Amino acid sequence: QVQLVESGGGSVQAGGSLRLSCAASGYTSNINYMAWFQQGPGKEREGVAVISVWSAAGITWYPDSVKGRVIISQDNAKKTVYLQMNNLKPEDTAMYYCAAARSLGVTSPFRTPAYNYWGQGTQVTVSS
Repeated sequence: QVQLVESGGGSVQAGGSLRLSCAASGYTSNINYMAWFQQGPGKEREGVAVISVWSAAGITWYPDSVKGRVIISQDNAKKTVYLQMNNLKPEDTAMYYCAAARSLGVTSPFRTPAYNYWGQGTQVTVSS
């Protein structure tokens, strides 16, 4: 089993920044990818960023909707993944979930069924 604990959410004004953290514990050697998803009120859960862990390569994927505004990174020693979010907009208001996967298959890295483990989420609220 792998446990994921998110932190760093909060309230911020539009244009501001936040950094979310996701600490992994347990059988972390079982996972090869970690990701951040967002789920706004009444919306489906959508991928924000994915990173391959825990190799030095740290290959990343971003959907076009957030490219240039978010950066996903990892600290291998701490088994922690971060999501730096800049120039936040009110539409970024959502619950943000950390997820981990053993394999992503050959389709989109943002497919939620590919992820085996999920955190409880951390709320991000952006006011205008």
